[in-house]
Amino acid sequence: MNPLQITTRDAATGPVLEITGALDHHTAPHLRAHVTATPLDAGRRLVLDLEGVTFCDSSGISALIAARHHAHTARADIALAAVPANMLRILRIVGLDQIFPLHPDAATATRPTPASP
Repeated sequence: MNPLQITTRDAATGPVLEITGALDHHTAPHLRAHVTATPLDAGRRLVLDLEGVTFCDSSGISALIAARHHAHTARADIALAAVPANMLRILRIVGLDQIFPLHPDAATATRPTPASP
């Protein structure tokens, strides 16, 4: 398995975590800790860029759900970007595509949403 690497960068909408490697029972705690340590402001968006994820098991899915909880506790949004096809299939099977906004890439996920009139 590939070790998990997380790179954080700032975008106009909020933090982007670029995740690379295997997201499994060994590495999911690392993602949870990284997300918890990422400051989130109300009204901002946490983007998890999953383009580099090579494997994801149920612990990885649980870490994504924990990230969503962390974002919502901070009154921030969360979005998943560049979800690999095999992982997207799992998200759809368990219905998580209904609670996570999904974007084809991080650039799309970090576009500011237009203000409501």
